[in-house]
Amino acid sequence: MKYINATNILPEKLITEIQKYVQGETLYIPKQETAYQKWGSCSGGRKLLDERNASIKKSFKSGIPINQLAEEYFLSIETIKKIVYSHKKH
Repeated sequence: MKYINATNILPEKLITEIQKYVQGETLYIPKQETAYQKWGSCSGGRKLLDERNASIKKSFKSGIPINQLAEEYFLSIETIKKIVYSHKKH
């Protein structure tokens, strides 16, 4: 997060209004919810996890037991259960 001086970007009238609530402190203004990106959408991490989970589900449906999947993917049995029993479509 970078620091921007409000006087460089905000109208004086707005600064005066904000000063009624806070002065001389750093103020964080969050992004609008519409500007949020889901975790991993930029790095590709989300896509990799979705592909891994789809592969786990496919293997489970083809008969590979949960404990074997846990060993193969280095995940806990509980995590494998969450993946194979979730109703999310991938």
